[in-house]
Amino acid sequence: MRKLLVAVLAVLVFASPCLASPRSETIYNGGESTYFPATPGPVFDGARDVLYDNGPLESPPGSGLSTHDTTTGMSTYGFGHHTSAGYWIADEFVIPDGATWEIHDIFFFAYQTGSPTSPSPFTAVYLEIYNGAPNAGGYPVWGAAGTNVLVSSVWTGLYRVTDYDPTGTMRPIMANRCTIGTTLGAGEYWLVWQSDGSLSSGPWAPPITIPGVTNTGNGLQMDSAGTWSPAIDLDPQGFPFIIEGVLPSPVEETTWAAVKAMFR
Repeated sequence: MRKLLVAVLAVLVFASPCLASPRSETIYNGGESTYFPATPGPVFDGARDVLYDNGPLESPPGSGLSTHDTTTGMSTYGFGHHTSAGYWIADEFVIPDGATWEIHDIFFFAYQTGSPTSPSPFTAVYLEIYNGAPNAGGYPVWGAAGTNVLVSSVWTGLYRVTDYDPTGTMRPIMANRCTIGTTLGAGEYWLVWQSDGSLSSGPWAPPITIPGVTNTGNGLQMDSAGTWSPAIDLDPQGFPFIIEGVLPSPVEETTWAAVKAMFR
């Protein structure tokens, strides 16, 4: 009897990290939806000066929902990127040849199951910008893994749901605004980030969501062992984010504009 008890306890001990920190929240481990009325508070109304938008989150467009299509075989609500479990996610953006971007802010999107719409449960976002894929020789050119760059977090007005349960309100998606303040030249860059929140579920990052489309990008997820792998929900997934900033004017254009203004 004692041997059996020890064996059971051993199974529970070794299984508990997996149960507490799954790599993704799916329709199989996400639980049933419950109605939570929206709480009055600020709602994200979009970035002002968009340099880069990595894909839609609202699906169908104009619905106020972020619906993943289970009829295609997809099953993931969101991907884990919680600091407590050591998970990170990553996705790329490209600055065109000859261009320079002054990046002011980056907006990431995430949820914690069971949160209210206000206040947001998010307390931190940790971000590094790499000059290439983190699993293929890229290295950080901006940021520090232990620095919290979150400056505000508000509800997007969207809920993460499934097509068979479109009225679920357990997963209000938050827009997490992170102040960057850097200038980058042309090239391929990767955002590598993780989040903290005040609730026990996640945080989870919903993937890019397009009706009827199962392959939405080439996002990556790093597990607690430090291993990077593609973010997969039937097919590879990308992660939505918005980069806000300005395109600096060349010195020649600025000078010529000042000269012309003298003769107006």
